[in-house]
Amino acid sequence: MKKVLTYGTFDILHYGHIRLLKRAKDLGDFLIVAISTDQFNELKGKKSYYSYENRKEMLEAIKYVDLVIPENNWEQKISDVKDYNVDIVVMGSDWADSDRFEYLREYCDVVYLDRTEGISTTEIKKSINKR
Repeated sequence: MKKVLTYGTFDILHYGHIRLLKRAKDLGDFLIVAISTDQFNELKGKKSYYSYENRKEMLEAIKYVDLVIPENNWEQKISDVKDYNVDIVVMGSDWADSDRFEYLREYCDVVYLDRTEGISTTEIKKSINKR
C-alpha cells in the first residue's frame, strides 16, 4: 500500500483544495492530511476562520481523505513520515524547492502539484472583506 501525506491549513475549503486532494490520492492508496492546529496557526501568525476540529471534520468527510492528523509544529514532518510509513509527501507548487519540504527527500518522495488557477483562500478572504 502506497501512503501519501500532505500538509495544510484548509481553512476555507474550496474546489482548489478538493482537486489537490484528489490528485494527491491518485498518487497512492491511502491519503493522510495533516492540518495545522489552531495553536500552530497562531505561532505562524495566522488565524483560521474555522477551528481545528471543524476543519478536521470537513476533511474527514471528503472521500479522497483516509486519515486526518494534527500538524503541531514545523519539525514533526520526519516523524510523521516514519510513524505513518509515508511513501510520498505532496504539496502545492507554491512550496516547490522550499527548505520546509526538500529535506524530506531523504525519507520519501516529494511531489509538488500545480495549484488550481483562479482560486485561493487568501483571495476568497480578501473578496469577503471588501463586501
